[in-house]
Amino acid sequence: MKFKSLLVANRGEIALRIMRTARRMGLRTIAVYSDADRDAPHVRAADEAVRVGGPAPRDSYLNIEAILRAPGEAVHPGYGFLSENPAFAEAVLKAGRTWVGPPPAAIRAMGDKANAKAIAAKAGVPVLPTYDKDPEFPVMIKALAGGGGRGMRLVRSKDDLAAAMKSAQSEAQHAFGDGRVLLEKALLRPRHVEVQVFADGHGNCVHLGERDCSVQRRHQKLIEESPSPAVDAKLRAAMGEAATAAAKAVGYVGAGTVEFLLEDGRFWFMEMNTRLQVEHPVTELVTGFDLVEWQLRVASGESLPAKQDEVRFTGHAIEARLCAEDPARDFLPQAGTLARWQPSPSVRVDHALASGIDIPPFYDSLIAKLIAHAPTRHEARARLAAALEETVAAGLPTNKDFLAAVLRDRRFADGEATTDFLAHFDPEAGDFGEWSGWSNNPAHRSRGSARFFERHASRDPLRGRGAGDGRLLAPMNGRVVAVNAKAGETVAANKALVVLEAMKMEHGLDFPFAVKVKAVHVAAGAQVAPGKLLMELEPAA
Repeated sequence: MKFKSLLVANRGEIALRIMRTARRMGLRTIAVYSDADRDAPHVRAADEAVRVGGPAPRDSYLNIEAILRAPGEAVHPGYGFLSENPAFAEAVLKAGRTWVGPPPAAIRAMGDKANAKAIAAKAGVPVLPTYDKDPEFPVMIKALAGGGGRGMRLVRSKDDLAAAMKSAQSEAQHAFGDGRVLLEKALLRPRHVEVQVFADGHGNCVHLGERDCSVQRRHQKLIEESPSPAVDAKLRAAMGEAATAAAKAVGYVGAGTVEFLLEDGRFWFMEMNTRLQVEHPVTELVTGFDLVEWQLRVASGESLPAKQDEVRFTGHAIEARLCAEDPARDFLPQAGTLARWQPSPSVRVDHALASGIDIPPFYDSLIAKLIAHAPTRHEARARLAAALEETVAAGLPTNKDFLAAVLRDRRFADGEATTDFLAHFDPEAGDFGEWSGWSNNPAHRSRGSARFFERHASRDPLRGRGAGDGRLLAPMNGRVVAVNAKAGETVAANKALVVLEAMKMEHGLDFPFAVKVKAVHVAAGAQVAPGKLLMELEPAA
């Protein structure tokens, strides 16, 4: 290795994941932390830790200048935060340090979704049409500068376009600092299948198979698996060839993921993520490769550890994302103290948790990943469902039981899940029990967060209150992004009164009936805690 120390410019489970491999390879590790993470596990695990600012990401994990004041010959960005920021990559290289990632030019080329589609099309990769005006509905609005489901909205009709555009642009601006979006033809029931690619600085580029990420909520992945139930060897080869062609077209080096939509045996390029993915463990388990080790070796100037004909796939792997969310409140992100943490010993668990740890409200709601590997898909699915039920995560709500229910659902078991799987789940069937009121429509933007109070007030008054008693309360920790009404105004049904940003997602609070605003108690930019009085209301005439 040409470097002996590694600065991990991230937090949480991915920081610990990177450090495990770095330590095994004999590297000294340096962590960065915000004030909210002063006592976090990734801080304690590193050989050295450096404070980079306040709890808000913009003051710490997105602060390039502060991060680069920390030592380390090489810099690994993890995923999220600055991982796909070409300016950060350039700053690392300008400082004479080794960047563990693709060239800044490749990040920039693939970071703009419209440009990425043009590059892919030129390389012979199938792409869906985009629209400058007069779109053919349904369409998908996508943030040009980012991913992770942020800034994405499915729009089925012209009447919904303006509101969805405003919503998507706002979320993209807050998530990525860039509010630009594009309009793309929407497929209503595709699979989301992505291909892991790897390239070195010597002209070698391989793919490491596909991952099926079709089970999603609000365009954020919940369950990922490899191989895909819908991909055979012939289709795998075709998608792998397309993915490596896209990577070669931008002079790619390092780990990357090319994402496709798959429907009826045909696939279309969606985007390329120029970083390590959250779901990389499923690829590691079916290939036997350590992808972080590959990243570090490629960054050090070495050739890829394996050629394409040396890549083998063994068994089946499935990952479930454990999130701090409340299933009874439309899966709103939750912050607080994790009183007891005891993960199942029967599967791989990537996490940065401990009993008594605080889950801060400033970052993503993902707190752990459970990954099962077995000879068959059925065995892996059953093993993961059992592991979720065995895992103890007490003290704040999580989606643990929900994930286990999805894994045991008949249609998922039969390999039939597409991206609309959760949205079309029949609540009358009772398969999900208490989750039957949940909506997956991203255009609603967590509408249930306010509706929940009105709908359940009489049944469970510890839960909160809504328009029935004239109060709109904050359902979670968050930052007020927008206040859309003034005292004296009447607000139509289903229009967001207040928009909260929590754990990197925006949540619009509305009611299914018109209300009149009596008083407003918050302003944009304010940080609020659960139960904070936001507005006083009364039913509209």
